[in-house]
Amino acid sequence: TSDGIFTDPNSIKVRFRDTDTQLKAKDVLDRALNPAADNPSFILALNLISDSPSWFTAINALPMYLGLDLRGGIHFLLQVDMKAAKAKRLDGQIGFIRNTLRDKKIAYSGISREADSIVIRFRDAATREKAQGELEKATADLALKTSESGGEFRLTGTFTPQSLIETQKAALEQNITTLRNRVNELGVAEPIIQQQGADRIVVQLPGVQDTARAKDILGRTASLEMRLVEAHASDPAARDYDPAKIEAAIKGTVPFGMELFYERRGTQAEPLLLSKQVIVTGERLTKASPTFDQRSSQPVVAIELDGQGARLMRDFTREAVKRRMAVLLVEKGKPEVIT
Repeated sequence: TSDGIFTDPNSIKVRFRDTDTQLKAKDVLDRALNPAADNPSFILALNLISDSPSWFTAINALPMYLGLDLRGGIHFLLQVDMKAAKAKRLDGQIGFIRNTLRDKKIAYSGISREADSIVIRFRDAATREKAQGELEKATADLALKTSESGGEFRLTGTFTPQSLIETQKAALEQNITTLRNRVNELGVAEPIIQQQGADRIVVQLPGVQDTARAKDILGRTASLEMRLVEAHASDPAARDYDPAKIEAAIKGTVPFGMELFYERRGTQAEPLLLSKQVIVTGERLTKASPTFDQRSSQPVVAIELDGQGARLMRDFTREAVKRRMAVLLVEKGKPEVIT
């Protein structure tokens, strides 16, 4: 039997008097809520929660949260792969350089990533100098140096010290944000998630008993997909507005080559028909940062793609002007439209 059931915006908590009952209840609830063990719909985690009487809360007498030394729990030390973060950013710069030189109609014989640098090859010095001038105006992230080798005129770009700092900072911030969201699923009171040193993150989860479950949640990976919106029913003035097609899809008639998803908008869920064709995936993403739209002043997320991703996006959007795209987050086999 339970000693109380409590709810908060993110979870439901059931309190028990002893550990044996807690473990038995977890097994029963897991079988009932997650019949498909390989694709669970709910997260069940073992925690310690306050046993203070409700009248304490009524007079704002909040509990004193104890740390790992007094309460026990789990301590993780995670290291961010800065080498991979820098490599992805370099791949993104390759795409940017290609597009810049193409727009300026500057011919080059090759471009490649060599260790921590980008090497661009030209057939003559004059073209190289013109390219260097245009690239220095277009980006402050790269320091450019000229050289000659085997009859080739080379332009080598490396990240400036400031750009390297920004890349490392962005990688840490993105990982900390992701970890915070996942810790929220465990319902931990007063968790500690903070940077340690140049490339490490400390995660402390006081009161958490299920080490394997916590490790699984913190370590799981998600994939990102960008797809074309084929039909929606939200804005009559927008392109691809087709409420009849949406209604038919909800009833079970989904057109060939499309899938039905729901986008969360506050407390509402908007049905969308998305193309099964994936434009680009998260593997092509090199950087994401929060900013504001210059026209609407609304908060947006600015992304950078690597060279291959930039080409795929350019080629696809050229044929889909003013069409709407959706970002699909797929985690543990469950897709969710997040924008």
